[in-house]
Amino acid sequence: MSRLELLGRNIKKYREQKGWSQALLAEKIDFSVENICRIERGKRYMSLRKLFELADILEVDFCDLTNFK
Repeated sequence: MSRLELLGRNIKKYREQKGWSQALLAEKIDFSVENICRIERGKRYMSLRKLFELADILEVDFCDLTNFK
């Protein structure tokens, strides 16, 4: 599994832990639902700035979000 796919899994895990839909997360980070879906499947890149923003929105440490172990 690629690192991009592992990142997507982590994003999905933390989103689901908050009980949020993809639509709600998309609204909070100003992305389309389609983009959130692609990110969670490891099919779309995000900028480093957006990754930091996403960690803040999900209230997780950036290191936890990018931990692939």
